[in-house]
Amino acid sequence: RDCVFLTVFHLHTSSNLGDIMKIKALISALAMAGLSFAANAVEFRSADTHNADDYPTVVAVKHMSEVLEKMSNGKHKIKVFNKAALGQEKETIDQVKIGALDFTRVNVGPMNGICPLTQVPTMPFLFSSVNHTRKSLDGAAGEEILKSCEAFGFVGLAFYDSGARSIYAKKPIKTVADAKGLKIRVQQSDLWVALVSAMGANATPMPYGEVYTGLKTGLIDAAENNIPSFDTAKHVEAVKVYSRTEHSMAPEMLVMSKIVWDKLPKADQDMIRAAAKESVAFQRKKWDEQEAKSLANVKAAGAEIVEVDKRSFQAVMGPVYDKFMTTPDMKRLVKSIQDTK
Repeated sequence: RDCVFLTVFHLHTSSNLGDIMKIKALISALAMAGLSFAANAVEFRSADTHNADDYPTVVAVKHMSEVLEKMSNGKHKIKVFNKAALGQEKETIDQVKIGALDFTRVNVGPMNGICPLTQVPTMPFLFSSVNHTRKSLDGAAGEEILKSCEAFGFVGLAFYDSGARSIYAKKPIKTVADAKGLKIRVQQSDLWVALVSAMGANATPMPYGEVYTGLKTGLIDAAENNIPSFDTAKHVEAVKVYSRTEHSMAPEMLVMSKIVWDKLPKADQDMIRAAAKESVAFQRKKWDEQEAKSLANVKAAGAEIVEVDKRSFQAVMGPVYDKFMTTPDMKRLVKSIQDTK
């Protein structure tokens, strides 16, 4: 910048037309060089709502950046903005859609109303275990769901673990009857409203960042999420009883703007896909560590972990499947996942 300033100063003070022409050419060349650099070397931006800098999804995308930087010989990297610095999940999805943001990490829930096939892995009691979830999402079913989002402006790059979601409140929820009438926070998704309403509860859609205050003030009676969120979002400070309903193992997603993606050379696209895939194993390792750490943390904070009668919850979920798994593709994917061993 100092060089450009001196050049411009010389341009104004020089009376030699030849010098002026040379300097103008130099300025033009410098500008073009800067534009060329900007067009080729990119620091992408990625959003995350989790507060903890060491949260598994946050460090997974940072790891992806390191892999991408190495693959591209320093050409590309990703800066992660967590703590909802760029907005809550719905807001970052909107930014990615229009190309104002490159990547966002979100739960599949907020994508349900945009990319219909993401409803499949959100369905209650679809996955029987962590291994079943991982195997299903690593396979053809997972790839099909990610690919389907491209038609709606999102390049699905990876599924990340989000554990099993359970209900936490001020009282135990041991059977579905215990949930009746409770105001339970859900993600902003029609499917999630239906899922919790099927339990007889009053589903209350609310952004993740507002849950702590909602629980503290009594605006909501309960929420549902995994143990690491119960811990790191400090929800355990507001309510102490975590009932292991494990009603959903809906994963997280990493998506990229199709607008941004389409401007990249294929070689760069391939590197981004490869780096994203490599980040999955890293995230899972961190997730397993975080779950164990968070379970110890919430117990130390006085939380009571309650086992439940899962069959009572499963018994009321038929209408949710009937309402949302309506297309042949959805039904085929559900069966494919259920048949995965």
